[in-house]
Amino acid sequence: MGEDAIRLTGLTKTYRGSGRSPAKTALHGVDLAIPRGSVFGLLGPNGAGKSTLINILAGLVTKTSGKVEIWGFDQDRNPRQSRAAIGVMPQELNLDPFFTPRDALEVQAGLYGVPAAQRRSDEILAMIGLSDKAGAYARTLSGGMRRRLLLGKALVHRPHVLVLDEPTAGVDIELRQMLWENIRKLNARGMTIILTTHYLEEAEEMCDRIAIIDQGRKVAQDSTANLLGRLDMKTMVIQPVAPVAELPGADGIRASWRGDGAIALEYRTGQTTADDVLNMVRAAGIGIRDVKTEEPDLEDVFLSLTGSAARNAG
Repeated sequence: MGEDAIRLTGLTKTYRGSGRSPAKTALHGVDLAIPRGSVFGLLGPNGAGKSTLINILAGLVTKTSGKVEIWGFDQDRNPRQSRAAIGVMPQELNLDPFFTPRDALEVQAGLYGVPAAQRRSDEILAMIGLSDKAGAYARTLSGGMRRRLLLGKALVHRPHVLVLDEPTAGVDIELRQMLWENIRKLNARGMTIILTTHYLEEAEEMCDRIAIIDQGRKVAQDSTANLLGRLDMKTMVIQPVAPVAELPGADGIRASWRGDGAIALEYRTGQTTADDVLNMVRAAGIGIRDVKTEEPDLEDVFLSLTGSAARNAG
């Protein structure tokens, strides 16, 4: 296993058809290696297969074929050990409304066989900010508090790997910051974090490595920095001295207006230099009051790999 927290080899899942519904393959031979101690982003559009993959890791969905290893344990040969090595914070708020937060943690710990003397319910409640709600029924908790409780339930058995499925979907800024503060602390202690999110700026900030899946296939896996480096597009934003009536243009440079009257000039660094762009602007008689450049972000990479253009190219 080496330094991998999770290793998937040829992971395939096909859901049987029924009636007029044909069989559907959600995962097509996915190979994936997630290093120990990393914060790993698992990204993809809706229906890409992310939830199926996570549910297979959690033991909730049976794979059709392939191999799953979690912390060195083969899921087929050592199901109990592999399941004990992972904790999952699901996207759905699936809590018993008549359990208190302390009850929920105690029951979850019991399900994982954690002896009473080794349970950390009060410690976890303090970490997720629910100590003052320890005895309240879950049905009285706000949506944000329930999401925090889901994180607590995922931690009761001290897993080596924590999976967060859209953890900040629909939560306010304060809760989001609290969640990420806790995640950073857990990762600093050596826990491997796997994150799915639709907030790409969040993945760009938090994740050191990222895999992107689309239509059940892995289309990219690399460090966040290397993924961002795949796009050699840059944008130079010119603030003209005086209003400009017509956009300048040249081969390899795409010009557009910004709302404040600035001109955005997009170009490929492998084909065009910044000096070429500035010379084009000066040749068009445009005086430059200010200039700045913009680098591509993870959203640009994501769209280039999963959008219709990427599919047509494939």
